[in-house]
Amino acid sequence: MARKVFYSFHFDNDNWRAGQVRNIGAVEDDKPLNGNKWEEVKIKSDVIIKAWIDNNLKDKSCLVVLIGEKTSERKWVGYEIKKAWELGKAVCGIFVHKLEDVYGKQSTKGKNPFPSHIPVFESDYSSSQYVYNDIKNNISELVENAIKIRNQYN
Repeated sequence: MARKVFYSFHFDNDNWRAGQVRNIGAVEDDKPLNGNKWEEVKIKSDVIIKAWIDNNLKDKSCLVVLIGEKTSERKWVGYEIKKAWELGKAVCGIFVHKLEDVYGKQSTKGKNPFPSHIPVFESDYSSSQYVYNDIKNNISELVENAIKIRNQYN
């Protein structure tokens, strides 16, 4: 069963990596946000940005945070994690630093932004193609596990 998820990530650093994960298609996600739309949203007031995030989370089963080099430092990623949990949504993470960006470069591993009870997937592979396949083979199970964990807190 495909679950509806909301992807959270550091747009400037990991948009290309996020696109790769979205294209896997193992879970149903919201429509990809193009750079122009995010630029339009992020220059708004905090109230408008929060309302946009809240609206996009409301019909999702799970928040999937794609953890790159600086994801844990992002104000809005932190808000999305907190808000998703408040709304009773499942939350999980995937380290994406080993996926190549548009220039064929991998990045440095970022800090895990979650407490220990939140499931996080990290590939043991170093090749971007193997990491992609590893995420592809495990993302559905990760989301389902996150939903089971979240249900324990409801």
